[in-house]
Amino acid sequence: MESVQAIKQRFEIIGNDPKLNRAIEKAIQVAPTDISVLVTGESGVGKESIPKIIHALSHRKHGKYIAVNCGAIPEGTIDSELFGHEKGSFTGATSTREGYFEVADGGTIFLDEVGELPLTTQVRLLRVLENGEFIKVGSSQTQKTNVRIVAATNVNMFEAIEKGKFREDLYYRLSTVDITLPALRERKDDIHLLFRKFSSDFAQKYKMPPIKLDDDAVALLQKYRWGGNIRQLRNVAEQISVLETNRNISLGTLTGYLPQEGSNLPAVVRDKKPESDFSTEREILYKVLFDMKSDLNDLKKLTMELMQNGNTSKVQETNQGLIKRIYGQEENHREFEELPRTEVYAPQKTVRPEPAVVEQHHDEEEDDDDNYLFAEAVEEEETLRLDEREIELIKKALERNKGKRKAAADELGISERTLYRKIKQYDL
Repeated sequence: MESVQAIKQRFEIIGNDPKLNRAIEKAIQVAPTDISVLVTGESGVGKESIPKIIHALSHRKHGKYIAVNCGAIPEGTIDSELFGHEKGSFTGATSTREGYFEVADGGTIFLDEVGELPLTTQVRLLRVLENGEFIKVGSSQTQKTNVRIVAATNVNMFEAIEKGKFREDLYYRLSTVDITLPALRERKDDIHLLFRKFSSDFAQKYKMPPIKLDDDAVALLQKYRWGGNIRQLRNVAEQISVLETNRNISLGTLTGYLPQEGSNLPAVVRDKKPESDFSTEREILYKVLFDMKSDLNDLKKLTMELMQNGNTSKVQETNQGLIKRIYGQEENHREFEELPRTEVYAPQKTVRPEPAVVEQHHDEEEDDDDNYLFAEAVEEEETLRLDEREIELIKKALERNKGKRKAAADELGISERTLYRKIKQYDL
């Protein structure tokens, strides 16, 4: 069995942190077996090194090693990528294709970002882990495969399980052995070593002298919170190597290459406030829209009842209350106020009849049909349609706003598009 130091040199792993050494020791110990391994850690900590170590030290080292980024494959094609498909199984499947589990038979598959797998694919993967069986997309024939699976994720798996995004049985099947790699900020003594290694590599690559940090710059490098971990440190080293003509890097120069959001500043908390405010405004807007939709649905229902049986007496009270709720209690909408029991609507003889309130006087002249309508004729004349009232409202709103549709729509509480459709419908 190779030592941890020998493995570090072989796979170019820099650092002496105890947590890093423990992770490598576990990889060495588990490599000769066929146990499934789950590698966890933040993005950029170098999780891809562990499955390479496991494969190289296993009896499968002469077999194929395939690394699959599960987060980079579209959900609609990932089953085909992993398990293959039959010709004609879906649009574009012009030929039979072997999946990674068939190609890597006898070798190792590294499933990076396994937490991004769709739930349907997780079921298929669980079957492979349990009995080594899989079925191609579009096929009914079961196939066998002998593959060692090493998975990695930067997702909190327990939170994903609670939210229903990851199967609990698959998690425990994958994490027979769990190897966790520490974040770069937990390996402060290794940060400068890594930076010097990257500086040397880029000096050879770009054929220029390596950069060097002064003491203050080194202190800042070790105090900085590396959100992107080793990947971010490497990018910073490459930027400085290429852009700086002075190869001695001071504190001020290094500060210019470190994003401010990486430090523990109160600004991070302050930046979240607008998002919270926007979220509140959005919820209020949604509520208003839902209420408006409910009102419109009620109005449509009342209109249909009125059109079907012409009986307004049953819906008049609800109708008036609904219109008051939509348009308010302004003076210019008094025609919708609830009338006393001794009053009825009496349309005047005009092209567009407008409701007028009159009293019933049983002791006055009952044959003057041009001015008054008595209770006996109420049922027949109360068929005044809602669309006629709507026309009057629209006409008045347009007149008050001098023909401006947007202002009229705002006054009526409807969208400009709806108002335009009503204008066309009623030929106003």
